[in-house]
Amino acid sequence: MRPIAIAAGGTGGHLYPAIATAAALAERGERVVLLTDRRTAERSAAAFGPAEIHVIRGEGIAGRGLARAPRAFAALALGAIEARGILERLSPAAIVAFGGYASVAPVLASRALARRDRPRVVLHEQNAVLGRANRLLARFADLLALSFAETVGVPARTRTALIGTPIRPEIAELAGRAYVAPAAGEPVRLLVLGGSQGARVFADLIPSALTLLPHALRERLVLTMQCRAEDVGRTEDHLGRLGLAFRLAPFFDDVARLYAEAHLVVCRAGASTVAELACAGRPAILVPFPHATDDHQRANAHALVAAGAAEAFAQSALTPTLLAEHLTALLADPARLQAMAEAARRLARPQAARDLAEAVLALAPAETH
Repeated sequence: MRPIAIAAGGTGGHLYPAIATAAALAERGERVVLLTDRRTAERSAAAFGPAEIHVIRGEGIAGRGLARAPRAFAALALGAIEARGILERLSPAAIVAFGGYASVAPVLASRALARRDRPRVVLHEQNAVLGRANRLLARFADLLALSFAETVGVPARTRTALIGTPIRPEIAELAGRAYVAPAAGEPVRLLVLGGSQGARVFADLIPSALTLLPHALRERLVLTMQCRAEDVGRTEDHLGRLGLAFRLAPFFDDVARLYAEAHLVVCRAGASTVAELACAGRPAILVPFPHATDDHQRANAHALVAAGAAEAFAQSALTPTLLAEHLTALLADPARLQAMAEAARRLARPQAARDLAEAVLALAPAETH
């Protein structure tokens, strides 16, 4: 059996969809191999289950500056040579690449193989703006799988399919569950997530904004907040003075349950986050990461705002006072929260991992898998 190769690495936005897709392929009896960078192999190999792990060299180029760019290009070139050797040995039927620098070398290396041995190439784009790696690689792709119908930057004549972003199975299972807005006098559960890297801005904003909430609302509030380890102490001190129930942690391993319990989510607008919000059917206040490449988080947020599922604010414009005003208004309007939750749910694609796996297998030669 020729394997299916997954090319992925870097942040959770690239890794979570790759992990979910690898699991969907393995469930179909496919042999899955992962081509990735050393850091991802060391930190996340276990998440790919029985997949074979192959480490290749590579570094990101965006944001490196002129002094470090030559080193990054050299690493990518060496990675392409290493990837070609691995692909020649494995002879995969297809490569599924998830963007970022870790996908570049394997896809380029596949073009150096003899035509009869070349694997089919499927690119997956998680964001509403086509990433730079996928822009570079699109000309070599047999299929570009999209998460947003109106993805910006897709080259003309590229074969595309609207698939959605594969997400963790435990969150996909939340799709279709009812949202119940908080009734008068009941606890109000606020969930604050900062993405895979955390978000210091929320440690700065959230405690100050909650101080400005009406006393009656603050008394009902139950806060669960992702907080960088270096910010936990000061945030605990501030929240402790407010007398509300709270839980802080740099990482939550029960995030599906937290989504299911939340009445409102304050978070970034990374691809996995917005896909999870849709599957969970939860209203949100989005604060896009302002330094995201090509400002793609702003585009992701716009898609949810346009659908009526979220409010969004530029980080530079969001003050504790403004955040407090919108928290107060939303949490006092159960009908609005309900409508936002239903709008989010209409965007959900809980079967994205399965659909992407099936699209890959449909392209791969039938006799090879």
